[in-house]
Amino acid sequence: EFRRVLFRSATIAFTDDWRLDAARRDFTFNALYADPLTHELFDYHGGHDDLMKGQVRFIGKAADRIAEDHLRILRFFRFYARFGRGAPDAQAYDACRAQASSLMALSRERIADELLKLLGLPDPSASLELMIAGGIFQPVIPEITTEGLERLKLLIAREQGAGVPPSPVRRLCALIPHGTLLAENIAARLKLSNRIRKRMAAANADDVPPMPAHETAFRLGAEAAVDRILLDPDADAAQAVDLSNWRMPEFPLTGGGLSALGLQAGPEISRALNEVREGWISENFPGADRVQEIARQTVSKFQRARQ
Repeated sequence: EFRRVLFRSATIAFTDDWRLDAARRDFTFNALYADPLTHELFDYHGGHDDLMKGQVRFIGKAADRIAEDHLRILRFFRFYARFGRGAPDAQAYDACRAQASSLMALSRERIADELLKLLGLPDPSASLELMIAGGIFQPVIPEITTEGLERLKLLIAREQGAGVPPSPVRRLCALIPHGTLLAENIAARLKLSNRIRKRMAAANADDVPPMPAHETAFRLGAEAAVDRILLDPDADAAQAVDLSNWRMPEFPLTGGGLSALGLQAGPEISRALNEVREGWISENFPGADRVQEIARQTVSKFQRARQ
């Protein structure tokens, strides 16, 4: 038996008729079947030829298939990014453009899931260009424009040049305009997880001063540091590779260590500890011996200030 869940609701239809099941599918090459014993291929809608030609076509009328599930608009562009060659199927593209506003009826979680799948493909820029030209993003993420597409193309080139795997979240950061609040707003609009929201805010933060790569990784996290490096066309992309397996170091000093060096207990301990920590960060996280030296210098400075 073959089961088909309709409209993502509790309505389920069953059939043992492959032809009938195929008619309920979205794209022609998603309606290909094979007998596991004879290896015979069953192709009721020309899906094999479409796949070989790089054509993404809806089964039957594109508008009817989209009306059944509006998410198929985004699925069309994802499959085109993966399998498409040449110009898109005109009927499919026109139907997607005409019904783009229907994306508003979808849950933001479904939209985000499909968008991140698209952005995770090796190079979705041609498909995204069609989406921008067709107004597909206008109902849900109107901030995505041709300027963002150019940033994405540069990011993809930098990822490939550095040998860094593609990141859908990083690519979404490239697509939207720079800015902490805007990144947080779009992440919230798409109902992304708190972890992804923080990552997008850090990657697109507009109030982070220039600093060495490892310092960025320590303050923002290695993931956000890699994002910022690859999103910055002036940064050395090779640094992203260096951070790929970087482990955050542990600060080898406590307030007790400063007390042992002669600093009196009190609010100065916290200020001195922070000063030593900043020195440790600025020197790229030296070992315990160097930290002790920085600590002694800091304690002496605080003791002199008291005199």
